Amino acid sequence: MASHFKTTDGNNEGDAVTRRRTPAQGSTQGAAHVRAHHGDDESYHAPKANRHAAGTPHSVSAHYIPVVSAEPGDGEKKKRDARFVETDPYDLSGRRDGDPKKRIGRIVSAVLFILGIALILTAAGMWIYNQWQYHEQDVINEELATYADVSDDGVTAPQVDWAGLKSVNDDVVAWVQIPGTVVNFPVYQGETNDTYLRTNAEGNYSIGGQVFLDSENTAPGMVDAQSIIYGHHMLNGTMFKPISDMTNQEFFDGIDTIWYVTEDATYELEPLLVYKTDGSDVNARRFNFDSADGLRAYLTDLLGKAVTSRSDAEDVIARTSNVLTLCTCNYDYSDNGRTLLICVPKATK
Repeated sequence: MASHFKTTDGNNEGDAVTRRRTPAQGSTQGAAHVRAHHGDDESYHAPKANRHAAGTPHSVSAHYIPVVSAEPGDGEKKKRDARFVETDPYDLSGRRDGDPKKRIGRIVSAVLFILGIALILTAAGMWIYNQWQYHEQDVINEELATYADVSDDGVTAPQVDWAGLKSVNDDVVAWVQIPGTVVNFPVYQGETNDTYLRTNAEGNYSIGGQVFLDSENTAPGMVDAQSIIYGHHMLNGTMFKPISDMTNQEFFDGIDTIWYVTEDATYELEPLLVYKTDGSDVNARRFNFDSADGLRAYLTDLLGKAVTSRSDAEDVIARTSNVLTLCTCNYDYSDNGRTLLICVPKATK
Protein backbone atom coordinates (compact mmCIF):
# COMPACT_ATOMS: atom_id res chain seq x y z
CA MET A 1 0.00 0.00 0.00
CA ALA A 2 3.00 2.27 0.39
CA SER A 3 3.21 2.67 -3.42
CA HIS A 4 -0.12 4.46 -3.37
CA PHE A 5 1.54 7.38 -1.64
CA LYS A 6 4.61 7.75 -3.95
CA THR A 7 5.22 11.21 -5.35
CA THR A 8 5.86 11.98 -9.06
CA ASP A 9 9.45 13.03 -8.44
CA GLY A 10 10.44 9.46 -7.52
CA ASN A 11 10.88 9.86 -3.79
CA ASN A 12 11.31 6.64 -1.90
CA GLU A 13 8.73 4.94 0.23
CA GLY A 14 9.95 6.65 3.38
CA ASP A 15 9.32 10.02 1.73
CA ALA A 16 5.86 8.84 0.71
CA VAL A 17 5.05 8.00 4.32
CA THR A 18 6.36 11.36 5.39
CA ARG A 19 4.19 13.10 2.86
CA ARG A 20 1.20 11.07 4.02
CA ARG A 21 1.51 12.74 7.42
CA THR A 22 1.41 16.33 5.93
CA PRO A 23 -1.61 18.20 4.63
CA ALA A 24 -2.32 17.98 0.88
CA GLN A 25 -1.68 21.10 -1.20
CA GLY A 26 -5.23 21.57 -2.40
CA SER A 27 -8.26 19.89 -3.73
CA THR A 28 -7.06 19.94 -7.38
CA GLN A 29 -3.78 18.33 -6.54
CA GLY A 30 -5.55 15.79 -4.29
CA ALA A 31 -8.00 14.89 -7.06
CA ALA A 32 -5.19 14.50 -9.59
CA HIS A 33 -3.35 12.35 -7.14
CA VAL A 34 -6.35 10.02 -6.86
CA ARG A 35 -6.98 9.96 -10.65
CA ALA A 36 -3.33 9.20 -11.32
CA HIS A 37 -3.67 5.95 -9.51
CA HIS A 38 -7.32 5.01 -9.98
CA GLY A 39 -8.27 6.62 -13.28
CA ASP A 40 -11.77 7.85 -13.89
CA ASP A 41 -13.34 4.74 -12.42
CA GLU A 42 -16.37 6.08 -10.57
CA SER A 43 -16.62 2.81 -8.65
CA TYR A 44 -13.83 3.97 -6.43
CA HIS A 45 -15.05 5.78 -3.33
CA ALA A 46 -12.82 7.28 -0.75
CA PRO A 47 -13.73 6.76 2.93
CA LYS A 48 -16.30 9.18 4.26
CA ALA A 49 -13.71 10.55 6.60
CA ASN A 50 -11.67 11.73 3.58
CA ARG A 51 -14.52 13.31 1.59
CA HIS A 52 -14.19 17.11 1.56
CA ALA A 53 -15.41 19.92 -0.55
CA ALA A 54 -13.12 20.96 -3.37
CA GLY A 55 -10.37 23.25 -2.30
CA THR A 56 -10.60 22.36 1.38
CA PRO A 57 -7.27 21.28 2.88
CA HIS A 58 -7.42 18.10 4.98
CA SER A 59 -5.21 15.57 6.70
CA VAL A 60 -5.72 11.84 6.21
CA SER A 61 -4.32 10.95 9.64
CA ALA A 62 -6.44 13.54 11.42
CA HIS A 63 -9.65 11.85 10.24
CA TYR A 64 -8.50 8.21 10.33
CA ILE A 65 -10.50 6.17 12.86
CA PRO A 66 -8.94 2.74 13.56
CA VAL A 67 -11.29 -0.16 14.06
CA VAL A 68 -8.96 -1.91 16.52
CA SER A 69 -6.99 0.24 18.91
CA ALA A 70 -3.28 -0.23 19.17
CA GLU A 71 -1.62 -1.19 22.44
CA PRO A 72 -2.30 1.52 25.03
CA GLY A 73 0.49 3.77 26.01
CA ASP A 74 2.05 3.68 29.47
CA GLY A 75 -0.21 6.43 30.74
CA GLU A 76 -3.38 4.77 29.53
CA LYS A 77 -2.27 1.38 30.86
CA LYS A 78 -1.60 2.83 34.27
CA LYS A 79 -5.07 4.36 34.33
CA ARG A 80 -6.65 1.08 33.32
CA ASP A 81 -4.67 -0.83 35.99
CA ALA A 82 -5.67 1.73 38.58
CA ARG A 83 -9.31 1.27 37.73
CA PHE A 84 -8.92 -2.51 38.01
CA VAL A 85 -7.21 -2.64 41.39
CA GLU A 86 -9.73 -0.22 42.85
CA THR A 87 -12.35 -2.96 42.44
CA ASP A 88 -10.15 -5.78 43.79
CA PRO A 89 -11.70 -6.77 47.18
CA TYR A 90 -8.69 -8.87 48.20
CA ASP A 91 -6.05 -6.22 47.73
CA LEU A 92 -4.42 -5.64 51.12
CA SER A 93 -1.51 -3.68 49.72
CA GLY A 94 -3.57 -0.52 49.70
CA ARG A 95 -3.57 -0.05 45.91
CA ARG A 96 -7.36 0.01 45.85
CA ASP A 97 -7.23 3.47 47.25
CA GLY A 98 -4.31 5.74 47.77
CA ASP A 99 -5.68 6.95 51.10
CA PRO A 100 -3.33 5.56 53.80
CA LYS A 101 -6.10 5.74 56.42
CA LYS A 102 -8.28 3.38 54.43
CA ARG A 103 -5.34 1.06 53.91
CA ILE A 104 -4.71 0.95 57.66
CA GLY A 105 -8.41 0.31 58.25
CA ARG A 106 -8.36 -2.68 55.92
CA ILE A 107 -5.26 -4.08 57.60
CA VAL A 108 -6.80 -3.62 61.07
CA SER A 109 -10.00 -5.36 59.91
CA ALA A 110 -7.98 -8.30 58.60
CA VAL A 111 -6.01 -8.56 61.86
CA LEU A 112 -9.21 -8.44 63.95
CA PHE A 113 -10.76 -11.13 61.78
CA ILE A 114 -7.74 -13.40 62.24
CA LEU A 115 -7.72 -12.64 65.98
CA GLY A 116 -11.41 -13.54 66.23
CA ILE A 117 -10.82 -16.87 64.54
CA ALA A 118 -7.91 -17.55 66.90
CA LEU A 119 -10.06 -16.79 69.95
CA ILE A 120 -12.81 -19.10 68.72
CA LEU A 121 -10.31 -21.91 68.19
CA THR A 122 -8.79 -21.27 71.63
CA ALA A 123 -12.20 -21.37 73.31
CA ALA A 124 -13.05 -24.59 71.47
CA GLY A 125 -9.75 -26.13 72.57
CA MET A 126 -10.36 -25.15 76.20
CA TRP A 127 -13.87 -26.60 76.09
CA ILE A 128 -12.60 -29.88 74.66
CA TYR A 129 -9.82 -30.05 77.27
CA ASN A 130 -12.30 -29.31 80.07
CA GLN A 131 -14.62 -32.06 78.86
CA TRP A 132 -11.69 -34.45 78.77
CA GLN A 133 -10.85 -33.55 82.39
CA TYR A 134 -14.42 -34.23 83.47
CA HIS A 135 -14.30 -37.54 81.64
CA GLU A 136 -11.08 -38.51 83.45
CA GLN A 137 -12.69 -37.58 86.78
CA ASP A 138 -15.67 -39.78 86.03
CA VAL A 139 -13.37 -42.66 85.10
CA ILE A 140 -11.50 -42.64 88.41
CA ASN A 141 -14.72 -42.28 90.42
CA GLU A 142 -16.28 -45.21 88.55
CA GLU A 143 -13.21 -47.33 89.24
CA LEU A 144 -13.31 -46.53 92.96
CA ALA A 145 -17.06 -47.20 93.07
CA THR A 146 -16.38 -50.84 92.26
CA TYR A 147 -14.93 -51.29 95.76
CA ALA A 148 -18.33 -50.90 97.40
CA ASP A 149 -21.63 -52.68 96.99
CA VAL A 150 -24.34 -50.05 97.43
CA SER A 151 -28.12 -49.88 97.23
CA ASP A 152 -30.52 -46.99 96.68
CA ASP A 153 -33.24 -48.50 98.84
CA GLY A 154 -32.25 -46.28 101.78
CA VAL A 155 -32.16 -49.17 104.23
CA THR A 156 -29.06 -51.05 103.14
CA ALA A 157 -25.68 -49.63 104.11
CA PRO A 158 -22.77 -49.78 101.62
CA GLN A 159 -20.61 -52.90 101.88
CA VAL A 160 -17.03 -51.72 101.39
CA ASP A 161 -13.94 -53.65 100.27
CA TRP A 162 -11.49 -51.90 102.58
CA ALA A 163 -8.51 -54.03 101.57
CA GLY A 164 -9.07 -53.21 97.92
CA LEU A 165 -9.41 -49.47 98.61
CA LYS A 166 -6.29 -49.41 100.75
CA SER A 167 -4.32 -51.15 98.02
CA VAL A 168 -5.04 -48.07 95.87
CA ASN A 169 -4.49 -45.51 98.63
CA ASP A 170 -4.32 -46.15 102.35
CA ASP A 171 -5.43 -42.58 103.18
CA VAL A 172 -9.03 -43.80 102.81
CA VAL A 173 -11.00 -43.40 106.04
CA ALA A 174 -14.68 -43.84 105.15
CA TRP A 175 -17.38 -44.18 102.54
CA VAL A 176 -20.24 -41.70 102.08
CA GLN A 177 -23.48 -42.36 100.19
CA ILE A 178 -26.75 -40.48 99.73
CA PRO A 179 -29.19 -43.00 98.22
CA GLY A 180 -30.94 -41.78 95.09
CA THR A 181 -28.16 -39.33 94.18
CA VAL A 182 -24.69 -39.46 92.63
CA VAL A 183 -23.07 -39.07 96.05
CA ASN A 184 -21.31 -42.42 96.47
CA PHE A 185 -17.61 -41.99 97.20
CA PRO A 186 -14.70 -43.12 99.33
CA VAL A 187 -13.49 -40.48 101.77
CA TYR A 188 -9.79 -39.68 102.18
CA GLN A 189 -7.84 -37.60 104.68
CA GLY A 190 -4.63 -35.85 103.70
CA GLU A 191 -2.00 -33.98 105.63
CA THR A 192 -3.67 -30.72 104.60
CA ASN A 193 -6.97 -29.80 103.01
CA ASP A 194 -5.11 -29.21 99.75
CA THR A 195 -3.89 -32.79 99.48
CA TYR A 196 -6.96 -34.15 97.69
CA LEU A 197 -8.36 -30.88 96.42
CA ARG A 198 -7.03 -31.52 92.90
CA THR A 199 -5.39 -34.90 93.33
CA ASN A 200 -7.09 -38.25 92.90
CA ALA A 201 -6.61 -41.43 94.90
CA GLU A 202 -3.91 -42.59 92.49
CA GLY A 203 -1.86 -39.45 93.12
CA ASN A 204 -2.54 -37.82 89.75
CA TYR A 205 -3.96 -34.40 88.99
CA SER A 206 -7.74 -34.44 88.81
CA ILE A 207 -10.14 -31.55 88.33
CA GLY A 208 -12.43 -32.88 91.07
CA GLY A 209 -9.86 -34.42 93.38
CA GLN A 210 -11.47 -36.74 95.92
CA VAL A 211 -13.98 -36.36 98.71
CA PHE A 212 -11.94 -35.80 101.86
CA LEU A 213 -12.26 -35.39 105.62
CA ASP A 214 -10.99 -32.12 107.10
CA SER A 215 -7.34 -32.56 108.03
CA GLU A 216 -8.05 -31.26 111.58
CA ASN A 217 -10.77 -33.80 112.25
CA THR A 218 -10.06 -36.99 114.15
CA ALA A 219 -10.03 -39.92 111.72
CA PRO A 220 -12.07 -41.67 110.58
CA GLY A 221 -14.77 -39.09 111.31
CA MET A 222 -17.85 -38.96 113.56
CA VAL A 223 -15.49 -38.78 116.54
CA ASP A 224 -15.46 -35.00 117.07
CA ALA A 225 -18.60 -32.98 117.76
CA GLN A 226 -18.54 -31.88 114.10
CA SER A 227 -16.82 -33.80 111.31
CA ILE A 228 -16.60 -32.06 107.94
CA ILE A 229 -16.09 -33.70 104.56
CA TYR A 230 -15.55 -31.76 101.35
CA GLY A 231 -16.40 -32.45 97.75
CA HIS A 232 -16.45 -30.35 94.59
CA HIS A 233 -19.64 -29.05 93.03
CA MET A 234 -19.03 -30.23 89.47
CA LEU A 235 -20.83 -28.46 86.67
CA ASN A 236 -21.70 -31.75 85.00
CA GLY A 237 -23.80 -32.71 88.04
CA THR A 238 -21.32 -35.09 89.67
CA MET A 239 -19.43 -35.19 92.99
CA PHE A 240 -21.24 -33.01 95.60
CA LYS A 241 -23.59 -31.21 93.20
CA PRO A 242 -26.66 -32.70 95.04
CA ILE A 243 -25.59 -30.84 98.19
CA SER A 244 -26.11 -27.55 96.37
CA ASP A 245 -29.44 -28.84 95.06
CA MET A 246 -30.63 -29.28 98.63
CA THR A 247 -31.10 -25.54 98.93
CA ASN A 248 -34.43 -26.39 97.29
CA GLN A 249 -36.83 -27.37 100.06
CA GLU A 250 -38.64 -29.97 97.98
CA PHE A 251 -35.40 -31.70 97.08
CA PHE A 252 -34.22 -31.43 100.68
CA ASP A 253 -37.40 -33.09 101.93
CA GLY A 254 -36.86 -35.95 99.49
CA ILE A 255 -33.59 -36.98 101.17
CA ASP A 256 -34.04 -38.99 104.35
CA THR A 257 -30.84 -41.04 104.64
CA ILE A 258 -27.10 -40.38 104.47
CA TRP A 259 -24.73 -43.29 105.04
CA TYR A 260 -21.29 -42.75 106.55
CA VAL A 261 -19.41 -46.03 106.79
CA THR A 262 -15.97 -46.53 108.33
CA GLU A 263 -13.99 -49.73 108.70
CA ASP A 264 -15.27 -50.11 112.24
CA ALA A 265 -18.71 -48.49 112.28
CA THR A 266 -21.73 -47.62 110.17
CA TYR A 267 -23.63 -44.37 110.71
CA GLU A 268 -27.13 -43.81 109.41
CA LEU A 269 -27.84 -40.08 109.36
CA GLU A 270 -30.54 -37.69 108.16
CA PRO A 271 -30.51 -34.04 106.97
CA LEU A 272 -30.94 -31.33 109.59
CA LEU A 273 -30.39 -28.08 107.67
CA VAL A 274 -28.56 -26.42 104.79
CA TYR A 275 -26.95 -23.00 104.99
CA LYS A 276 -24.65 -20.88 102.82
CA THR A 277 -21.55 -18.94 103.70
CA ASP A 278 -18.17 -18.03 102.19
CA GLY A 279 -14.78 -19.66 102.37
CA SER A 280 -13.45 -17.24 104.98
CA ASP A 281 -16.08 -18.17 107.59
CA VAL A 282 -13.96 -19.69 110.36
CA ASN A 283 -17.09 -20.42 112.39
CA ALA A 284 -17.99 -23.12 109.87
CA ARG A 285 -14.92 -25.14 110.87
CA ARG A 286 -15.61 -25.60 114.56
CA PHE A 287 -14.93 -29.21 115.44
CA ASN A 288 -15.33 -29.38 119.22
CA PHE A 289 -17.23 -27.53 121.93
CA ASP A 290 -17.01 -27.29 125.69
CA SER A 291 -20.16 -29.33 126.07
CA ALA A 292 -23.08 -30.85 124.20
CA ASP A 293 -25.04 -27.69 124.96
CA GLY A 294 -22.33 -25.68 123.22
CA LEU A 295 -22.85 -27.74 120.06
CA ARG A 296 -26.62 -27.33 120.31
CA ALA A 297 -26.33 -23.58 120.70
CA TYR A 298 -24.08 -23.55 117.64
CA LEU A 299 -26.63 -25.55 115.62
CA THR A 300 -29.49 -23.33 116.79
CA ASP A 301 -27.58 -20.29 115.56
CA LEU A 302 -27.06 -21.96 112.16
CA LEU A 303 -30.75 -22.82 111.99
CA GLY A 304 -31.46 -19.08 111.97
CA LYS A 305 -29.29 -18.80 108.81
CA ALA A 306 -30.61 -21.93 107.11
CA VAL A 307 -32.04 -21.77 103.58
CA THR A 308 -33.68 -25.18 104.01
CA SER A 309 -34.29 -27.32 107.10
CA ARG A 310 -36.51 -30.03 108.53
CA SER A 311 -39.71 -28.93 110.19
CA ASP A 312 -38.77 -30.45 113.57
CA ALA A 313 -35.18 -29.15 113.50
CA GLU A 314 -35.33 -27.64 117.00
CA ASP A 315 -36.44 -30.92 118.55
CA VAL A 316 -33.72 -32.82 116.69
CA ILE A 317 -31.04 -30.36 117.81
CA ALA A 318 -32.07 -30.89 121.44
CA ARG A 319 -30.98 -34.55 121.28
CA THR A 320 -27.88 -34.15 119.07
CA SER A 321 -24.37 -34.80 120.39
CA ASN A 322 -22.38 -34.86 117.14
CA VAL A 323 -22.95 -34.07 113.46
CA LEU A 324 -21.53 -34.81 110.04
CA THR A 325 -21.30 -31.80 107.70
CA LEU A 326 -20.97 -32.12 103.92
CA CYS A 327 -19.45 -29.02 102.36
CA THR A 328 -19.27 -28.01 98.70
CA CYS A 329 -18.73 -24.83 96.72
CA ASN A 330 -21.39 -22.53 95.30
CA TYR A 331 -21.24 -19.49 93.05
CA ASP A 332 -23.19 -17.01 95.18
CA TYR A 333 -19.91 -15.55 96.44
CA SER A 334 -17.99 -15.73 93.18
CA ASP A 335 -15.62 -18.70 93.52
CA ASN A 336 -15.55 -18.46 97.31
CA GLY A 337 -19.08 -19.52 98.19
CA ARG A 338 -19.85 -22.57 100.33
CA THR A 339 -23.00 -24.64 100.80
CA LEU A 340 -23.09 -26.87 103.89
CA LEU A 341 -25.44 -29.73 104.71
CA ILE A 342 -25.53 -30.67 108.39
CA CYS A 343 -26.58 -34.26 109.08
CA VAL A 344 -27.47 -35.79 112.42
CA PRO A 345 -27.58 -39.47 113.46
CA LYS A 346 -31.03 -40.95 113.14
CA ALA A 347 -32.80 -41.56 116.41
CA THR A 348 -32.81 -45.17 117.58
CA LYS A 349 -36.23 -46.65 117.00
